[in-house]
Amino acid sequence: MNSNSYKGDIKDPSLINEGIQRINWASREMPVLQKIRTRFQSELPLRDIRIAGCLHVTSETANLMITLKAAGADVQLAASNPLSTQDDIAAALSLEYGVPTYAIRGEDNDTYHQHLEKMLDFKPQLTMDDGADLVALLHSKKPSESINVVGGTEETTTGVIRLRALANEGNLRYPIIAVNDANTKHFFDNRYGTGQSTLDGIIRATNILLAGKTLVVSGYGWCGKGLALRGKGMGARVIVTEVSPLRALEAVMDGFQVLPIKEAAPYGDIFVTVTGDINVLDYDSFQLMKSGAILANSGHFDSEINLPILNDISEAKNKLSDFMEEYILADGRQLIVLAEGRLVNLGAAAGHPASVMDMSFANQALSLEYMAREHKKLEPNVYEVPTSIDDEIAKLKLNAMGINIDSLTEEQENYLKSWTLGT
Repeated sequence: MNSNSYKGDIKDPSLINEGIQRINWASREMPVLQKIRTRFQSELPLRDIRIAGCLHVTSETANLMITLKAAGADVQLAASNPLSTQDDIAAALSLEYGVPTYAIRGEDNDTYHQHLEKMLDFKPQLTMDDGADLVALLHSKKPSESINVVGGTEETTTGVIRLRALANEGNLRYPIIAVNDANTKHFFDNRYGTGQSTLDGIIRATNILLAGKTLVVSGYGWCGKGLALRGKGMGARVIVTEVSPLRALEAVMDGFQVLPIKEAAPYGDIFVTVTGDINVLDYDSFQLMKSGAILANSGHFDSEINLPILNDISEAKNKLSDFMEEYILADGRQLIVLAEGRLVNLGAAAGHPASVMDMSFANQALSLEYMAREHKKLEPNVYEVPTSIDDEIAKLKLNAMGINIDSLTEEQENYLKSWTLGT
């Protein structure tokens, strides 16, 4: 619903107080972002810069938006996934923190794209994306609107893949930093955050016991590694499916069974896709799955499970709960899909813990500061997060945890720089 008293499109303004409480709670687990916010308040490195964000509207994201406002930026936010919005957070951002937010949990595709259009109407100078939908819209439908954009950031593996494809075609219009590829992002957010939050979503949706179940993990990137490790830790037998020989070998060396999906399909009790690709679970695998198998996705888009095909081969579909749909096949088997095939960790749970998003969003904040300062020196391309930013975030996190580490002596530094010293 809209109101004349604020900008944005949110579900329920009365949720504001609940949203404020949850934002404050998340802030306690985000000390790195707090330290950056304190510096930003005094230096104002983003003064009067318009920033449009297309991100999951969560309590952690709210703390990032508050930090950017502290830096002097004018910010607006839209959802990057129709099922990931937390309506109380959207209300608090719009009404309490002055961040116009266009996001309603469960919004249809038309509303989702209307909200993205609002970000372009804002005429941003910097963009923040989670999946590259905002950048794709900017390049495909309103390329003239990119004139004012000087740079951006991208949060996810899927988005980085799309942006690199755009850059390889020579069509990317401005430089973008791949926040997803920072060590302090994918080592922790993807591995520890996705691993824990995905299982949290599955358990919340189904209340199943993981111990003794066979968990099939499709994709052994950083997200898949974290998911397989935590599934194993909770007593599940884990099978990994992969297309990369190197990652498949790594999974074997980590102690997991590796099979093609067609061989794994008859054994799986729970299937989770974390690949960033399409139709990972498809017709052939559906035909081989046991009745009662649970299908979930923790990649970015809802295309990793081929739901149109599953719908076509099903004779009926029943809604078992808010997060579970049962597809009944012609032979009587039942396949259970969680969170409509969208991100199960956000669709059926609260997403990543704040303590790992602390580092991810610290990367966002510092990368936007860097882009605002250095964009004139950068060609339209996809760039890594500068090592200095990665290192600074790691140091801030260790400091916040009360952990000290060693430093090199002058003698050790000289040794590492020399080629003359040897055996």
